[in-house]
Amino acid sequence: MIGIFDSGIGGLSVLAAIARSLPTADLTYLADTAHVPYGPRSDAFIQGRVLAIGHHLAGQDCGLIVVACNTATAAAVQMLRAALPHIPVVGVEPGVKPAAKASRSRRIAVLATESTARSERLARLIRDHADGVDVLVEPCPGWATRVESRDLQTPEFVAEVRLKMQRLLDAGADQLVLGCTHYSFLTPLLAPLVAGRAQLVDVAEAVARQAQRLAGASAQGQGRLLLQATARPEQLHASLAGLGLGWLAERCRGEELLARV
Repeated sequence: MIGIFDSGIGGLSVLAAIARSLPTADLTYLADTAHVPYGPRSDAFIQGRVLAIGHHLAGQDCGLIVVACNTATAAAVQMLRAALPHIPVVGVEPGVKPAAKASRSRRIAVLATESTARSERLARLIRDHADGVDVLVEPCPGWATRVESRDLQTPEFVAEVRLKMQRLLDAGADQLVLGCTHYSFLTPLLAPLVAGRAQLVDVAEAVARQAQRLAGASAQGQGRLLLQATARPEQLHASLAGLGLGWLAERCRGEELLARV
């Protein structure tokens, strides 16, 4: 079993990439919907949730755990690895390195939650992988919540996104890093706004390749998918179709579980 978790439905973008890469793996996805979003939360709170969920998934015999959340990775992935030294843990980090390498203008932008934007882990990524490149870190409060509710086409939100994109493009950014797994589901809105001027950088496929490399025996199963949530688990299955991931429903066991974590 491979365990994948996020604060909500954003990590379904990572789940989908892993499901494509490992078609026979048994997967479980846990959404911490009782506490979504993580972005405005304190590091201490996020660390507590990550450790609790990690132990929960380990107790379900997961041989690999994927933290499909940039905010949780930044705040707590090292702590989780120390707590579960016998289980490989894969985190999700903003694609600063590929963006910096691809940038011609030598200026990139990272779209992130408030927590990720202020994190030392992001600052270290920028120091290590963006030498000579100007990095604009752009907090996007409320965006993850918009994805959770799939409330993406209201005039005020579209106007907010358009204004933010225009400002970053006018500043010369030619690579826009999606620094939250929820933001993958904003691509239909973002892509037309930046077309011809910048590229969107999403790391879901890179995370799937790392998971594939580390999976070992966990990659061999019956290709089943179990959905879990700490609140409103029945909404997860409906979210698959709403986010264009209806094909994943074929791997489901036909049940969603309330995870008491």
